[in-house]
Amino acid sequence: MPQVAVIVLAAGAGTRMKSRTPKPLHHLAGKPLIAHVLSTAGELHPERIVTVVRHERDRMAEAVLEFAPHVLIADQDDVPGTGRAVEQGLEAIAGFEGHVVVLSGDVPLIDADTLRGLIERHEQEGNQLTLLSAHLDDPSGLGRIVRDDAGAFVRIVEQKDASDDERAIDEVNGGIYVFDAAALRAALATIDRDNAQGEMYLTDAAVRIQSTGGRIAAVAASDSWAIWGINDRVQLAAAAHELNDRIIRRWQRAGVTVVDPASTWIDVDVTLAEDVTLLPGTQLHGATAVAAGATIGPDTTLVDTEVGEDAVVKRTDATLSVIGARASVGPWAYLRPNSVIGEDGKVGTFVETKNTQLGAGSKVPHLSYIGDTTVGEGSNIGAGTITANYDGVEKHRTTVGSHVRTGSDNVFVAPVTIGDGAYTGAGTIVRKDVEPGALAITVAPQRNMAGWVEANRPGSKAADAAAAAQHDAPDA
Repeated sequence: MPQVAVIVLAAGAGTRMKSRTPKPLHHLAGKPLIAHVLSTAGELHPERIVTVVRHERDRMAEAVLEFAPHVLIADQDDVPGTGRAVEQGLEAIAGFEGHVVVLSGDVPLIDADTLRGLIERHEQEGNQLTLLSAHLDDPSGLGRIVRDDAGAFVRIVEQKDASDDERAIDEVNGGIYVFDAAALRAALATIDRDNAQGEMYLTDAAVRIQSTGGRIAAVAASDSWAIWGINDRVQLAAAAHELNDRIIRRWQRAGVTVVDPASTWIDVDVTLAEDVTLLPGTQLHGATAVAAGATIGPDTTLVDTEVGEDAVVKRTDATLSVIGARASVGPWAYLRPNSVIGEDGKVGTFVETKNTQLGAGSKVPHLSYIGDTTVGEGSNIGAGTITANYDGVEKHRTTVGSHVRTGSDNVFVAPVTIGDGAYTGAGTIVRKDVEPGALAITVAPQRNMAGWVEANRPGSKAADAAAAAQHDAPDA
């Protein structure tokens, strides 16, 4: 592969998105649009990658460098147009003499194989410019590629300037280019802003290269999605569906069962093992990883969550959590960040956890909030348990040992420790540590106040029922 530098254009305002967020920072399959472009650029192993920014300059630069710290940032000045953006990108790599690949930060589905093929064609033919085109069913609004009878590139004509015959052409300019660096610099030095928009157009560089006898070729992409640009939210949604379909097909071919692809969404950085089953309504985001044999769904969202082998996670929302092998989570469970469910563990119906580590084989089956808690192995937390972890100023931690059995409707007022093998009775409020093997109860003696209903609720249905029951009762 010859020496390559990549310039990514990301200076525009993207007004058609109608958003406070710069267009290249809108997300697609878990990453900003520009991150997809930079990932593809990185696969070419270029000498340099330059991103040209202007609108929301600091925000764009910060986002680019967070994803790709090695990228150079170039600032476009007040002179508008793609030609000026590329010119200032070139200034950031002054002295580079190889091939310059120009990409757009809002064209996220371009792939490295397509670019490698474009670069190879450029190199083999000794071109000064090789551009990527595509055949579209509806080319409306896009520049057409005009060829001669032999199929050679003649020019790019914008729709507003095209004749009726030229408008009938279905091959369009994709806005993705490979330039000879020297030819590009020379061409950009001669173009002007003598047009209706007052901009420096990069396509004018093609005209200059051609006028000086430089060779230009247009290569049609086999996949029209490679040039799909995002200008509004309709196009963003279309690209999201297309990319998601590709991701799902890739995982299906790798041994993952996806029961309903139409209702399943998987981000690009998710990893799945063989024999994973994804049931309808599953969404896997961020760096989620699912091990072999696990079943996820239905109606489950996992964000940056690790799931172990043969675990079952259904109707669950989990973020930044770890679910161990053979664990069972849900339905209707909520795992907040730093929840760790051990092997063979269980988090059941209407249970919320946060910053909690549940040991192997331990269970929180029903209707509980367990926050800032460590639970040992083989313990069972009774239904309706709450760890009262906040005193109004500070968060405190609850520690539950191994093989503990806690009663229903318990409140653990942190900080508190329940020792190994201890029990707590139903309705217990635990305010002080429980030693290993002890039973903790806070139950007052039960009092039955005979005749209370008749005295305090006379004439009520309850009073009538009580009277009838007493009348029917056999004599003592």
